[in-house]
Amino acid sequence: MATRTKDYYATLGVAEKASQGEIKKSYRNLAKQYHPDANPDNEAAGERFKEISEAYTVLSDPDSRKKYDQLRRYGGIGGFPAGTARPGQAGGDGRGFRFEDLGGIGDIFSSIFDFGRKTGEPRQGPARGRDVEYLVELSFRKAVRGGKVTITVPIREDCANCDGTGGAPGSTLDKCEECQGRGSVTFGQGSFSVPRPCPACFGRGQIPRKLCSACQGRGEVSTRKKINITVPAGTEDSSRLRVTGQGERGPGGGRPGDLIVRFRVKEDAFFERDGLDLICEIPINLAQATLGSRVKVRTVDKKRIVLRIPPGTQSGTMFRIKGQGVARGDKVGDQLVRVAIRVPSDLSEEGKEALERLADAEGLKH
Repeated sequence: MATRTKDYYATLGVAEKASQGEIKKSYRNLAKQYHPDANPDNEAAGERFKEISEAYTVLSDPDSRKKYDQLRRYGGIGGFPAGTARPGQAGGDGRGFRFEDLGGIGDIFSSIFDFGRKTGEPRQGPARGRDVEYLVELSFRKAVRGGKVTITVPIREDCANCDGTGGAPGSTLDKCEECQGRGSVTFGQGSFSVPRPCPACFGRGQIPRKLCSACQGRGEVSTRKKINITVPAGTEDSSRLRVTGQGERGPGGGRPGDLIVRFRVKEDAFFERDGLDLICEIPINLAQATLGSRVKVRTVDKKRIVLRIPPGTQSGTMFRIKGQGVARGDKVGDQLVRVAIRVPSDLSEEGKEALERLADAEGLKH
């Protein structure tokens, strides 16, 4: 049975030459459509969401995208360059191929071919469970200041009815004839082949004579798991957090994968972010700009700080409030306040007369 490289561009519905902005936009639209929270009773949507997240993980990073594009040019898994050996074997020129040689793409390459293991991890023994990626939306303030968040993640766990064996309670377990009890079978194309969990016994190496009625012999069930995570202060949009051991269970009793939380930061009506600095804009009137004034400005912590506007301030002038930006490690940004002079569209008679007197005093025509 041949295995081919997953087409992440097709998964996201974008062209191979798509810009990073187009990739991000497509991912957001698809993630919103297939997010497990929006489809609580649709397991297929959850699987689709994981495929979308996996594709975006690769294509959103320019370096991993470049390496992925190089792999795609080889046409699946059978077209490695001449002289390159299969994993663990010597090539025609005496060199051995290792996934570590691919650098950071090693984990991605493992994901492409469903190895269920990290780069450099031994092949012996039960395979490691797959990582699970989950999208979490954060308020602007939560991303800036950090804090605790509780999420509910769709996950697969051992079936409680059969303790993960896949057999009805008391059923006899026979050696799997498909994999000869090894729990894995080898798939390949051309000169390259890879092991994968046996589809007949789901990586356990044994098949029950009578299947468990609760899980239909899979040994696992889909459930939803509440997990508490800590959002680091200064979290940026599309950044990721890895939670060890909270992914899918490993086939055949292997250790679980990890939970990879991807953050989407909501836009704020008042603030925007520039690195560690926070930028906001406040309106002032002509009198405040001309004569000077004191105004109260809201911080991201909902405090009110008095800002002095000097006489003759021009529209677009930026003022700095020290230490009210993003804190990351021992560095703290500032809050930048841009003033915008608002010209009234409907003046009272007294206001018009006052402006006319000002124009006369300054020798202005009106």
